[in-house]
Amino acid sequence: MSRSLVPTVPAAARAALATAAALTAVLSVLVPASAAPSPAEEPPRYVALGDSYSADVFVRPWDPDDGCGRSYRDYPHQVAEAAGLRLVDVTCGAAEVEDGVLGPQPPSKILGPPSVPPEGGWPERPAQIQRLGADTDYVSVGIGGNTLGFGEIVTQCLERGLATLGFGTPCTDHFTAGEGRDWLEERFARLDEEFGRMMAAIRERAPHARVAVVGYPAIVPSASGCTWGVWRQLGTVAKGDMPWLDGLERRLNGLIARQATGHGAAYVDTYGPSAAHGLCAPAGERWMYGVRDDLTGDGDQTDPPSPLCAAIPGNGEACTFVHPNASGADNQARQVRAAFELPRAATATAVRRS
Repeated sequence: MSRSLVPTVPAAARAALATAAALTAVLSVLVPASAAPSPAEEPPRYVALGDSYSADVFVRPWDPDDGCGRSYRDYPHQVAEAAGLRLVDVTCGAAEVEDGVLGPQPPSKILGPPSVPPEGGWPERPAQIQRLGADTDYVSVGIGGNTLGFGEIVTQCLERGLATLGFGTPCTDHFTAGEGRDWLEERFARLDEEFGRMMAAIRERAPHARVAVVGYPAIVPSASGCTWGVWRQLGTVAKGDMPWLDGLERRLNGLIARQATGHGAAYVDTYGPSAAHGLCAPAGERWMYGVRDDLTGDGDQTDPPSPLCAAIPGNGEACTFVHPNASGADNQARQVRAAFELPRAATATAVRRS
């Protein structure tokens, strides 16, 4: 009689195997397969688009590698870290709706910091909107001031205020009559058209995302105006032009709010909460940098001045040219997080590099 090729299993072992099989059968009934642990899901994806007010340029510490001046304390980073989102931050200083968000941002419109570009200049930045996709859960966009030409407007006000030694309303007079008025109205019309196209494109590329459109914070909300000739405020802008500048910003925010709501997005009001903290407020209460000011934020990062900056009077550390300081960035973060209705996460998952 031939021997079986199957090894003999001891009786005790056979009993243990039978017990384990029976236990497995019972558990399969009591614990369905759907209740089994699943792999950890990735955190929601958050893409931040925008200009220098969203990049919070000159708030330490900033990324020095691409000329966008993107701060690691900007509101996209703060929101992502507080709520545990996966952040793609492609905000960039000097970005416009067309040259920056919808299309590439050319080197001529990449201004830092660092304010002095490397030899050969900064490389072109791809269109920010390319980073959106069907997997995007949250989008914030803060843009429009550069398309309107706010920097050019402030420069005109500085020059005209200097020519009148701060008397009168030279900037108001220029932009409310003749060629100045026509130029400004054309800029508003262009911004309105481009903003509408941008909002439609955001919805098309990120159809499931919650979208927050971020307005601009208060700069000179006080009718009393700042002190003429103080570069930590508005330098040589005439005191009489301050109310017009404030009205211009409120008009800009109104356009942005209308476009946001018209495309089913949330409008984030950063102006109202910052109204008592504009450039004319006491130094310790300001949430805005002046034309030339001392840097705020974490660390000791500096920005060697460009030749243009070096020519500006005042002893401020850098030519910050009217942007939110660290307190202003914190205010933006509070308002955006509230608009997204985000809870606070236990851990930070923000991605610092875009």
